[in-house]
Amino acid sequence: MADPGVLLTGLKIWDGNAVLEADAIAIRGPQLAAIGARADLQQDPDLAGCETRDCSGQWAIPGLIDAHVHLELNPDRGKPPEGAQDAQVPLMAERAAQMVAAGITTARDLGGGAWRELTLRDQIAAGATPGPRLLCAGQPITTPAGHCHFWGGGASSIEEAHAVLDRQVRRGTDLIKVMATGGRMTAGSDPGKAQFDLPTLRAIVDRAARHNLTVAAHCHGTEGIAFAAEAGVRTIEHCSWVGKEGWASDYQSDIAKVVLDRGVWISPTVNRGWQRMLDAPKGVVLGRVRAAYQAMMTLGIPFIASTDAGIPGVYHHELRHALRVFSEIAQLSPTATLRTATSQAALGLGIADRCGRLAPGLSADLLLMHGDPTADLSALLDLSAVWARGREFDPIDR
Repeated sequence: MADPGVLLTGLKIWDGNAVLEADAIAIRGPQLAAIGARADLQQDPDLAGCETRDCSGQWAIPGLIDAHVHLELNPDRGKPPEGAQDAQVPLMAERAAQMVAAGITTARDLGGGAWRELTLRDQIAAGATPGPRLLCAGQPITTPAGHCHFWGGGASSIEEAHAVLDRQVRRGTDLIKVMATGGRMTAGSDPGKAQFDLPTLRAIVDRAARHNLTVAAHCHGTEGIAFAAEAGVRTIEHCSWVGKEGWASDYQSDIAKVVLDRGVWISPTVNRGWQRMLDAPKGVVLGRVRAAYQAMMTLGIPFIASTDAGIPGVYHHELRHALRVFSEIAQLSPTATLRTATSQAALGLGIADRCGRLAPGLSADLLLMHGDPTADLSALLDLSAVWARGREFDPIDR
């Protein structure tokens, strides 16, 4: 039997870019069937049979996108994973279910050791388990003892890096991840130092392109940011500008201009825990981070919302909280912040033809809430309904 669909009426609609004059949305199957005035949609013969639901006074926005998560990682653990992580499989499904119930309808998984997240991706796509649309990178390419080497992606030459990349392609990943610098979670790894030279990163980007895949580059140190940008990666993760004086101490405008010229997007991985910076407003790091973000944004470098969920203390379903923190750190308006997690994120991830906005023909990924999120992001904490690919989910509590 065909899905009769549902007609949501009495809405205030922010479509991912602007508030619309329309007040009704029709959902049929996995797609948005129509957006317009209630009277017009109720008279549309193509929408005959739709269940009409009065949502008077509520706001509708696109589902949220978290551009950097790790479903395999347990945020309650303070150490990197060791050995087989089969016990994480049911927990990964629980995390995915919590994410979609919290309004995250799309997420990009940027690293795991055994492609379990790809299996979960396919189960979610088939409707067998609840969760967000997933884009998965599989095993990150790193150096033999480099950041996240425990996931099995170590490479000491261009040929070995290609072998790791080809292994991800055979597994069916949606993109490639490379650890361009060290990281804090791996003992002996230096976040400030580049792990690969420019020729190696270029070779990785070029080979990925042959498979129609983009590359996400983990970058803390400035040299790694420069190499990744020049190599033409799609996104720079973290973009921490780490220098001799620590985090965000080495912002360089000439490198930022390369980021802009090469069309690279910034995925800053600001999570809820960054509230600690705001609680110490006279802290040096907050000022440096804020200055770097604002300088990049002034240049026109686009940002996409991300949290690095899964690392210690960063829970997979807390993007709504992280957006408020990101907004305050970067001093963005609520609307500009929402774009980084909806329409702008979809553009950055190359999926704007599928999601990120409320428009007929796109995926029925939308959130309903009683408050106005374009005026106050705290409205995101009081969801009344969630749809992902046309399937309705009960919202999670705050």
